[in-house]
Amino acid sequence: MIDRNHVIHIAKLARLAVSEQEIEMFTGQLDAILAYSDQLNAVDTNGIEPTSYVAPEHDPMRDDVEIPSLERDELLKNGASIKNGYFAVPKIIG
Repeated sequence: MIDRNHVIHIAKLARLAVSEQEIEMFTGQLDAILAYSDQLNAVDTNGIEPTSYVAPEHDPMRDDVEIPSLERDELLKNGASIKNGYFAVPKIIG
């Protein structure tokens, strides 16, 4: 159970200034989060292999294959202003 002293301690560790109203709000929110995590801990997960992805087919890595890119002239043809082979933009810092 989270109480106001826990919230004040957490805010101090995070170097956050919290008002009395925020302390009350965070007390309820943090208590609800911990209650939800208790619900998750109550789920029987015996016999379930740990996974980092829900779908076993998921492969976060793709083959590193070289593919041709556009030529410089092809890229620059849509630019409003081209100078020395680069996009030219207005100066914004004096």
